[in-house]
Formats: sequence, structure tokens, C-alpha cells
Amino acid sequence: MKYLVSSCLVGMNCKYNGENNYNEKIINFLKDKQFVIACPEQMGGLQTPRAKSEIVGKEVITEFGENVTGQYEKGALETLKIAKIFNCTHAILKEKSPSCGVHMVYDGTFSGIKIQGMGRTAELLTSESIIVLSEDEIDLE
Repeated sequence: MKYLVSSCLVGMNCKYNGENNYNEKIINFLKDKQFVIACPEQMGGLQTPRAKSEIVGKEVITEFGENVTGQYEKGALETLKIAKIFNCTHAILKEKSPSCGVHMVYDGTFSGIKIQGMGRTAELLTSESIIVLSEDEIDLE
């Protein structure tokens, strides 16, 4: 098995606020695995740091009302290319992200409310038969 992993989970400072979501459990899980990292937002052309974005209907909108759907879709396509180049069968993605959310995303009101749903990259990878897991689904036991 080869894994594609959200860059923020391994400590890359690519979150919207310029920070990361370093996850020791993921690092330990990956120690004996083949993997490649990707940040769909950066690959779609968005800067770090950048405005918060949430899915609103079928679009991705920043907290300032800018439509960034195109960048999120481009990032998803570029991430899929990487997954295919490296023959990734699985992806470990950051839950709640408008790109990487696997089961939950924010509701589009920028109020912190989470709803069931998938981010753009998670949807695309799933549609291409890549098994997509959130960081919460990785269990070392």
C-alpha cells in the first residue's frame, strides 16, 4: 500500500493560518509505509497564510466572500495526479477541511458548526477508487 497524506498532518506549515496539524499518531503510523505528501490548497494556487474557506452549496467561499472554487478544484486535480503518479491506493486526509474533509466539513457559515460532508479533494480521490481515511481513523493498535 502507498499513501497520499495531507502535508499539514506531517508538520508542513500549509494551513490557512500558516500553521500545521502535526499528528504524532500519523507520523508513527507512516514510519514503515511508503507515502507522499500533498497540500491541495497550495497546489491549487492559494497562498499560505490565506483566508478561511468553507463549502457553501457547491462552491468554496472565503470568509470575505471570495469564490475560490476554481483553486480548490485545481488543487484536487493536482493531488489526484500525484496519487496516480505514485500509485497511491490510500489517502490520509485532514478532517473538516474544505479540501480534505472525509466525513465532516464546516457548514459554510464560518460559525464553527460542522456537518456531514466531504471536501473537494476527498470527493475526487474517492471517485477514483482511492481509499480515503481521516486522521481520526488511523489506529496503531
